[in-house]
Amino acid sequence: MDLVVPDFAEARDHMVDSQLRPNRVVDPRLLAAMRTLPRERFLPPRLRALAYADEDIPLGAGRVLMEPMVFARLVQLLDLVEGERALVVAAGVGYGAAVLAACGARVTALEEDRTLFALAGPVLAETAPNVVLAAGPLAAGWPAGAPYDVILIEGAVQEIPPALGAQLRADGGRLATVLTTPGSTGRAPTGRAMGRAVLAEPTSGGLRARPVFDCATPPLPSLLPRPGFVF
Repeated sequence: MDLVVPDFAEARDHMVDSQLRPNRVVDPRLLAAMRTLPRERFLPPRLRALAYADEDIPLGAGRVLMEPMVFARLVQLLDLVEGERALVVAAGVGYGAAVLAACGARVTALEEDRTLFALAGPVLAETAPNVVLAAGPLAAGWPAGAPYDVILIEGAVQEIPPALGAQLRADGGRLATVLTTPGSTGRAPTGRAMGRAVLAEPTSGGLRARPVFDCATPPLPSLLPRPGFVF
């Protein structure tokens, strides 16, 4: 029996035309990047057939490759300007960082999971060689590259780590993520959490997060609040 090889280029076109464009993703740079970048190359071979599905792809240890539509709308919120300095927190297998780079940003991709870091390195070297891949705790950000014009957190959080807000450029910096509330984690295999995509900007009183659209995406395990003592 002949092995059927998926037509990934056709799948990319279908992703853009059926998942992104009908859902208010209109930035031409973003659409072009996601139509061109080989999303399947960022995944282990066993998962590549799922690369263009309209759902989160489990990567293990509670981490996922984010659903294309939610990811694209988060990136669009940042309203990237050519040459801006960007930090991608929880970069995972590197796809999101590659997309931002293709949109003209100078990207640092931060990841703490050793397995995901190892997957991201080779494919970023081929598809987005200008991306700087950094290893370290997500909550700490990457102060060596600060200040950043934009920060993207690839996953849901209950609160934005203070260190990330401190690493944004004070004048015009933007941060996009999904904010959830305690107890919002669902029962799906990926643990999707209902929340709101927000665009956060620095103010004299700290970050001001403006909700933009409702969505569901899994929380980042290491950024969940630690349980407190109950007496």
